[in-house]
Amino acid sequence: MSSAVTVERVDGVQVIAINRPQARNAVNVEVAEGIASALDELDQDGEIDIAVLTGAGGCFCAGMDLKAFAATGARPHAGGRGFGGVCEKPPVKPLIAAVEGYALAGGFEIVLACDLVVAAENAKFGLPEVKRGLVPGGGGMLRLPRRIPFPIAMEVVLTGGMFTAVQFHQYGLVNRVAKEGGALACALDLAREIRRNGPLAVRTAKRVMMQSPDWAQATMFDSQRPMLAEVMASEDAREGARAFAEKRPPVWKGR
Repeated sequence: MSSAVTVERVDGVQVIAINRPQARNAVNVEVAEGIASALDELDQDGEIDIAVLTGAGGCFCAGMDLKAFAATGARPHAGGRGFGGVCEKPPVKPLIAAVEGYALAGGFEIVLACDLVVAAENAKFGLPEVKRGLVPGGGGMLRLPRRIPFPIAMEVVLTGGMFTAVQFHQYGLVNRVAKEGGALACALDLAREIRRNGPLAVRTAKRVMMQSPDWAQATMFDSQRPMLAEVMASEDAREGARAFAEKRPPVWKGR
């Protein structure tokens, strides 16, 4: 794994950290490759059910490393996952963003590629691309209107201004607001809470919730039926029922 991205496991949770604090964790090719590799590991490793993505040094990510791009012309895409190694192909398993400081431009788009967001009180978010005559092409214009009220999303994109963690908590984008310096610990608490549940059920629930906005209303129950059937026929479903009847914690197999 590259030194630009660190990966560790905490209580069965994969913690991925962008590790370029001297550059406000700006994304270069090395960062994109590191994140993509970590997410490949997340999806393939049966011992990990969930991940937290954060930034080192009190800043989440200031976006694309423009100096590196100007010097090399290389776009920081990797692993078939798009910008930052995540924006175009997030993992199958849940991914939580733990945000301290700035999450701007591509950094905010990385946040939007995550399923849940925990932010410190000092966190600031923004898509300032229009201020440079550009548009946020890493998912900002696509995902933000699905996550917060449409007029607010339009304001974020068209003004290029910054918004606080408290504002985005009020709009529904941020799940939990932590004290400054406490975003990662809070995100790990949330990850542990999710990890106590059946991993196959969690993955399937994420899949249905991500795909169903594009389903026709007349056929949406038919679309989810085969996914639900897999869960209902699983060992985990039977184990969950047995554990409930026996008044004990379930022992999940993920199948």
